[in-house]
Amino acid sequence: MEYGYACINQQLRKENIYSGRTCRKATWQEKGLEYVGELGLQNLRDLFKILQWNERNGFKFFRIGSDIFPWSSEYKFSDLPQYDKACMLLKAIGDYATKNGHRLSFHPGPFNILGSTKPEVVERTIYDLNHHSEVFDLMGFEPSPYNKINIHVGATYGEKDITLGRWIENFHRLDENTKKRITLENDDKESMYTIADLMRAHKETGIPLVFDYHHHSCHPADLTHKQALELAISTWPENITPVVHYSSSRRLNEDDSVRVQAHADMIYETVDTYGYDIDIMFECKQKEVAVLQYRNKERILV
Repeated sequence: MEYGYACINQQLRKENIYSGRTCRKATWQEKGLEYVGELGLQNLRDLFKILQWNERNGFKFFRIGSDIFPWSSEYKFSDLPQYDKACMLLKAIGDYATKNGHRLSFHPGPFNILGSTKPEVVERTIYDLNHHSEVFDLMGFEPSPYNKINIHVGATYGEKDITLGRWIENFHRLDENTKKRITLENDDKESMYTIADLMRAHKETGIPLVFDYHHHSCHPADLTHKQALELAISTWPENITPVVHYSSSRRLNEDDSVRVQAHADMIYETVDTYGYDIDIMFECKQKEVAVLQYRNKERILV
């Protein structure tokens, strides 16, 4: 079982080391591909530094931010003037991750909606998801949910079953390697999708499901945490450790004025894995600082 954190290393960020440099759309349109390409190269160099820090500090699981190449949905990756340099850096990062047993993942943003009623949104989503998969291809990773590209269905449009059917239909339009990396996650609102709802997508596409503990607390439907976790685990290939997401409630632990879905800065509970071997992506706001504190508490308890 590995513990991971998402996108930003708080300690390195203070040293201006981070892999999420971006810019306003108007800026890249004014300055062009040369400018966003340079931002991308710096993001890759700093991603390497983050992975090296992770190795020194016992982290083998990390989520890469989707801003690693700014505005990548607006141009062909191969059109970047620095494309060859970017490919070399991506290969070096992938080699380092593979050599040291690091599991890397993506969680593209909420604008990726394969079940959208708008064709232009679907086309943009397909393009963006294929781009994320191309990055993993260039890192040299085999296409599988070990290096997952995790998304949500994204909307229901008042018709959950019809929208999920449209999502499944458009899923089949993705590149083959992309399809092998996609996972679906349960939602935190009652109008959206539970793990039980998403089983249809698994049965019709074979994609694994990612169980989010906090989302399930917000929208449990008729399943306990253990039942929903076991259902999600059952969708994963036997040779790949399932991934779950965990965060504490900000409302219950830090600020009772915020919405129930808000994530806390730190981790306040002991994660109950119910005896299963799973990799846990912690989605706490204090990133690796919170996970280090959690890990240290575990050692004290042991």
